[in-house]
Amino acid sequence: MPTMVVEEPLGVVCVFSDGSRAEFALDALPNPRLARDLALGLVELIHPHGSVDAAGSVGHYARSLSRMVHVLAQQGFSGGAGDLRRGQLAQFWMAGPTHLEAMTRSLVEGFARAGGVLGTGVLELAAGRHFNIQPNRQPLPPYPEAEWERLGAVCRALVEESYAAHRKTLTSVAGARHPAEGGWTVENFCWLLARTGPIGTPDFARALGVTAAVFRNRGGAVRLYQAMTSVFPHLDTLIAYRLLFGIYSGIVPDGIADLGVGDVEWAGDCTVLLSYVKGRTAAESLNLPRPAVRLLERWLAHSALLRSLVTAPERDKLWLGLSQVGNARLVREVDRVAVQRWVRRFGVAGEDGQPMKVHRARIRTTHHAMRERSGWSGSARATIDPNHTPAVEGDHYLTATTPAQRHAVETIMEDAQHDILRRAHPPTVITEEDAAALAEDYPQLVARLGLDDAAIAELVGGERDVFTAACGDQLSGLHGPAGKPCPARPWVCLLCPLAVFAPRHAANLLRLKAFFSRQWQQMPAAHFMAVFGPYAARIDQVLERFDPAGLTAAAAEVSHTDEQIPLRPEEHTA
Repeated sequence: MPTMVVEEPLGVVCVFSDGSRAEFALDALPNPRLARDLALGLVELIHPHGSVDAAGSVGHYARSLSRMVHVLAQQGFSGGAGDLRRGQLAQFWMAGPTHLEAMTRSLVEGFARAGGVLGTGVLELAAGRHFNIQPNRQPLPPYPEAEWERLGAVCRALVEESYAAHRKTLTSVAGARHPAEGGWTVENFCWLLARTGPIGTPDFARALGVTAAVFRNRGGAVRLYQAMTSVFPHLDTLIAYRLLFGIYSGIVPDGIADLGVGDVEWAGDCTVLLSYVKGRTAAESLNLPRPAVRLLERWLAHSALLRSLVTAPERDKLWLGLSQVGNARLVREVDRVAVQRWVRRFGVAGEDGQPMKVHRARIRTTHHAMRERSGWSGSARATIDPNHTPAVEGDHYLTATTPAQRHAVETIMEDAQHDILRRAHPPTVITEEDAAALAEDYPQLVARLGLDDAAIAELVGGERDVFTAACGDQLSGLHGPAGKPCPARPWVCLLCPLAVFAPRHAANLLRLKAFFSRQWQQMPAAHFMAVFGPYAARIDQVLERFDPAGLTAAAAEVSHTDEQIPLRPEEHTA
């Protein structure tokens, strides 16, 4: 019987992947209608529909369901899940606690997946950011370098030793025979295991024609232990490979755990494109670094014999190993408990001398932190003089010491500050082309530029026009030598404090906007934003202040070529 909702009395019956069964009663709740809707959502979360696959976990959800029904009933709510409103749910979830909010959000989402109809915006709220941030969501810091090196060294040593023993065993098997004929030697045991596959001690004794008791009394169990350890990879070796693979590649733990052989795509002899699934997002892929490729090659060779002796479903798993020596059971899952036992077994200690706490997500964080610093490792830029502190290096090599150097640095900073202030000023757009309106509407501009009546008349009348605007003073030297005509390109006027835009400039502004559009199509995004980004944003601010009817009329004069724009040859678009 699959997992389902029982109507009379209301409850949920669960059948888990291991065959166990559990029942949860929901019939004593004050709002049966809401309880049934949330029960439908709970079923969507439980095996085989969802990932919840244990009675204890379902019990937590059932208690959260009951709590939600009671709280809303006390507030006078008597409808179903479809009658819930955003404000009502937001109030309930903001009250917490964290686990109650997380579980009831999942119940509401499950109800929607089951075909239930929710109110406007309720599903978006349920799937959105939680109000109560869970404490365990804080990012783990990278491992200290000493711990990082210690963990990597232990993994590398175990991988190299186990792989060397495996290769030596495969070589020795070529001259071995059946133990019943050639004797109970480790080599002969390996010969038999290479043909029968992983089997337990009683089955191996039966293959030799003796009982398990006789096999153990004659020392066969010890030799079988040595043979199985060298022929097939076991849990300890598997953990070392996976931790080292995370150290080299930086893939998320759930992505490493669920890898299959089909996810490994060879793009040559030394390049691998690995496809994996990140649990919180979706499918991703990574071009593996060279150390990870070499490790993957070694693992595939190490597990090739075992892979050839198991059935098809297990053969497709990338991480294939035996869970225990002398037992034919394969590794199903490498959980945190198994990893911590491995840490204690191989003496991996932290900075405090205690067994190191291995968080596989923290391995990923450390990988990225180390990669960001790898560009400085061994470089003369990292340490100009190893006998100097960073403060001394800064004082000696980065501080401007001469008056000329200080003046140059201060000039650069002043120019940058002026540029920021210039971008912050709103564009000056004339809505009515007459001098009186300019003097009345823009007194700050008139005062800043020192304009007299004649200059205002020239500005408004078009005598001071450049391509995209009217210029307050072309000889001011903002973008070139003072007293010389301004050499700036047409788009630079968009951010110039001397520019005054009038409706007569609309056509040229639209031509320039079309030019930006053509450049966007042919330039990389990062390059475009560095060269034209601020001006493309500014031109929209200017055009927003124009009359839409005037812009429509001006658009008819614009062609989609560069012929109407004063450009240099290298600035033309294709």
